[in-house]
Amino acid sequence: MTDQNLIGSWARRFLMEHVVVERNLARNTQASYRDTLTLLLPFSATSARKTVDQLLIEHISPDIVRRFLAHLEQDRGCSVATRNQRLAAIHAWARFIGEKRPEHLDWCTGICAIPFKKTTAPVMGYLEAAEMKALLDAPNRGTPQGLRDYALLLFLYNSGARASEAASATIANLDLGDPASIKVIGKGSKLRICPLLPSTARILAPLIRGRSLSEPVFLNRRKQPITRFGVFALVERYVLQASSIVPSLRKKRVSPHTIRHTTAVHLLRSGVDLNTIRAWLGHVSLDTTNIYAEVDLEMKAKALAHCEIPGSASSRKLWHENQATMAFLRNLTAG
Repeated sequence: MTDQNLIGSWARRFLMEHVVVERNLARNTQASYRDTLTLLLPFSATSARKTVDQLLIEHISPDIVRRFLAHLEQDRGCSVATRNQRLAAIHAWARFIGEKRPEHLDWCTGICAIPFKKTTAPVMGYLEAAEMKALLDAPNRGTPQGLRDYALLLFLYNSGARASEAASATIANLDLGDPASIKVIGKGSKLRICPLLPSTARILAPLIRGRSLSEPVFLNRRKQPITRFGVFALVERYVLQASSIVPSLRKKRVSPHTIRHTTAVHLLRSGVDLNTIRAWLGHVSLDTTNIYAEVDLEMKAKALAHCEIPGSASSRKLWHENQATMAFLRNLTAG
């Protein structure tokens, strides 16, 4: 047994040198790779009847990896998407070892030959104008906490920010001048500037007055920085309240990301081009943004499928939905 074949040193080099120093991958990617090895190594040690510190590279065979992936789905209840994410991390690790130790290229090839499973992307959900209005109306703006909650919901809808982006937004990145905007730090530390509606700027102004520029915009009830989990809980709480006014919300699973999708669809309906929406949401590729056009076209196709003659009930329903969205956006802008 040689130190060069022990798996522990290769796990450390991969996570500390390659992922962080050489690739400078995002923190979430680093955590994903780390968690994959945290699950894989004990599973492999048990299968090989070794302790983790005794594991060699050849102990983690392609057969062991396939059994590990099956364990994720069958025993841990992970989705196919999660299974594929773990496999991508294992592929990256195997390639790293293969590059550094050519004598293990056959092992690397065997690991990387394990295919990803085909998965069906879930149908993207978003809110209609009436549903979004009910959600924004749910907080009691007569209380400081309710006003903060309303400001956060309005900010999510206005900016299309992810929950983590809203939680990490600082006062220094906020510009409430004319026009108002905010610098959002997204995935991979990519910076984008999102315009803010006058109503959003007016609501945010008292929220940040007298506070340090380094502080986050949104605080929780204990005056500490809100977390993305806190943002999720806040949205779920007000969706439950709003569902008593708009029953259709009960049939939808609404999260902060649903509000992000809603922003994109409403912008598209209001005539904003896809490339602007891509920059607004911080998508790297226009292909990602095209999903919103497909969703909207699908909705129109369904309406037309029930439309026997021009001006039928289905056509009028679609027209009124689009008009409601436009009116909702105009009211927010004017507010």
